Amino acid sequence: MKQSHTQQVLSGQKSIKLIRISEVSNLTTISKSHIYTLARQGKFPKPRKISVNTSVWLESEILQWMEEQLGISSEEVA
Repeated sequence: MKQSHTQQVLSGQKSIKLIRISEVSNLTTISKSHIYTLARQGKFPKPRKISVNTSVWLESEILQWMEEQLGISSEEVA
């Protein structure tokens, strides 16, 4: 039986979701090119290379960055 995210968190299992540039852009409403620029400047989470032609971001890092930019806490979002 598949565990829900809440069950995973309560049992101590981390849920890691990798997302590609299109989803990062959709979540943040920032253009793809600007995301790469901000990442190079150290103002945005850096992508991780998982193969020669594929970069991904940790969804949790993107959500945390968004919360910081908006000045809100995780509790306010939930």
